[in-house]
Amino acid sequence: MNLIDERLQTELSHGTQTSVIRLVNLLVEYAYEQRASDIHIDPRGHSLRVRMRIDGALIDTIPLPKILHSEIISRIKILSRLRTDEQYTAQDGRFRYTIPKKDIPIDIRVSIIPTYHGENCVMRLLRSADDCHTLDSLGFSELDQKKIMKAIQKSSGMILVTGPTGSGKTTTLYTLLSLITSKDISIVTIEDPIEYAIADAEQIQVNNKTGITFANGLRSVLRQDPNVIMVGEIRDEETARIAINTALTGHLLFSTLHTNDSVTTIPRLIDMNIESYLVASTVTVIIGQRLVRRICPSCKTSIPFEKELKDLLRELHVLKSHPLLRKPMRNVGSGCLECNYSGYHGRIALYEILVADTCIREKILKKTTVSDLRETAIQGGMTPLLIDGMYKVEQGHTTLEEVLRVIHE
Repeated sequence: MNLIDERLQTELSHGTQTSVIRLVNLLVEYAYEQRASDIHIDPRGHSLRVRMRIDGALIDTIPLPKILHSEIISRIKILSRLRTDEQYTAQDGRFRYTIPKKDIPIDIRVSIIPTYHGENCVMRLLRSADDCHTLDSLGFSELDQKKIMKAIQKSSGMILVTGPTGSGKTTTLYTLLSLITSKDISIVTIEDPIEYAIADAEQIQVNNKTGITFANGLRSVLRQDPNVIMVGEIRDEETARIAINTALTGHLLFSTLHTNDSVTTIPRLIDMNIESYLVASTVTVIIGQRLVRRICPSCKTSIPFEKELKDLLRELHVLKSHPLLRKPMRNVGSGCLECNYSGYHGRIALYEILVADTCIREKILKKTTVSDLRETAIQGGMTPLLIDGMYKVEQGHTTLEEVLRVIHE
């Protein structure tokens, strides 16, 4: 039990005399110390469940008495400047908390919704210190780094980052922008929400109430004489069409899409009624990614490579002759205090980089199948997500279970 854990227990021992202000502060500090990305405060019939998302997994933490529920929610609403007298509609807000003595600022995004047992609250911790990433620290291979650097140094085109919710797309986008940030160019972003401040960039928050949508905001941004534009997400046909035209008119555009991998991004854009010749003319690079948990370095150990698991891997066509299958041992985390006995500590991303070279552009123009596109991309040097995962298993960064869990083949 660490110091913050003890302080929480001490505070709760006061029963109904507990200071809700101190309790909320301690919950945020505890989440920070545990490396949590989110705090879930879920009301139940006779209890108040508090869970924290650590390395992508929700973990039960300290239970709170139900009698404190309304006071905790009210305190969070006050901090977020939300309406305390409204309990039957969803509300979103944010606030900043600075950890005492350490002077560490944490931006916290708040979402509150009404449920059967009362208002449910989720707080997302956005730590500015975590924004200092490099392509190497994110897990990109040396070859993939060269592909990305070549793409972001161009003056026009479209660079897309794809993957499901929670796969680290925003972190990758911010990292790419940080690599080209300069006083010599104008960078404008349209985001929902703005998660981190970017030096030397103009950041615009989407606000549907005032008419600032991704599409309308993008139209307005074009009149601001930008060199580089980042659109938080391409969600609909209108935004996709404007983004494509933006890339065509001499701008470098970054954005994200929710697709399973890099290759399926192409038919997704065409499904949005974007002509294939426009997709072929504008898309420069598509980065597909997933997040997997890292093996805890404090309890990392080797175990015999189970025959059953090898047989399962051999059933996957791309892994039939993989060198990993010839190894007698494999790495896992045995579990320790450092990782809360999970065997994992932190996360690393798996990537596949589709470069829109001449062969890929020809396939796009012919509206070829996804499987044909994928085969062409692999022949052109793309490392599929599963193979990148196997490489990171070989290097001892993660486990086979994690890679297979995240990549559904």
